[in-house]
Amino acid sequence: MNTQNTVEQLKTLKLNGMAKRYEAVLALPVHELQDAHALLAMITQAEMEYREHWRTQKYLKASKLRYHALPEDILCTAERGITREQVIRLSDGMFIEKGENVLITGATGCGKSFLACALGRSACLLGYKTLYFSMNKFLDSLAQARLDGTYLKWIKGIASNRLLILDDFGLKGLNNDARIALLDILEDRYGSGATIITSQLPVDSWYNFIDEPTLADAIMDRLAASAHRIALSGKSLRKRKNH
Repeated sequence: MNTQNTVEQLKTLKLNGMAKRYEAVLALPVHELQDAHALLAMITQAEMEYREHWRTQKYLKASKLRYHALPEDILCTAERGITREQVIRLSDGMFIEKGENVLITGATGCGKSFLACALGRSACLLGYKTLYFSMNKFLDSLAQARLDGTYLKWIKGIASNRLLILDDFGLKGLNNDARIALLDILEDRYGSGATIITSQLPVDSWYNFIDEPTLADAIMDRLAASAHRIALSGKSLRKRKNH
């Protein structure tokens, strides 16, 4: 049997995980080789792990998360207004499955974006396509999509992600195009995708910020229904890092 030929065939079939594990097995002493059933199970498992790893890497790269953040890095104290239990509960992906949103508010530097990115990273690891936008980038992308006639394609691209993160909502005013785009996106995601929004503004003031009663009603209805609200408090973490 030409084992090297088998390795090459596995690679040609894009079964790279199998090929790598099979090559590792071939390097073992003859008396340590497993029977055919055990070998097949082993290299199949290796292929599953390989594909899961590369899917995760692809999702992480495409997500464009602002921070390389992990849930275990989140500082959970009574002073900050967030518990370890809340972080764990939001890290298991069930809020995405249920189509529930997460609204994170607090002063500048309190860790809103870091928390959002940590949840985004968890989502990628669990196999959920994720997309991060700062609101400035979101508004720029929207303007470009309107300009070059790709708005529907742009909206569809956003909808293909199970988790959307909009960071720093409320720093820049929304024009009518932005309000309508936000409503379109939330309409697409309602019940089937989750959105995380961070803002320095308390949620109760978002209606006035949107500044158009009919659209504000529709947006807030889809955004705030069954949403997890986290109001971070305490001193700026940026100041703490500088000491």
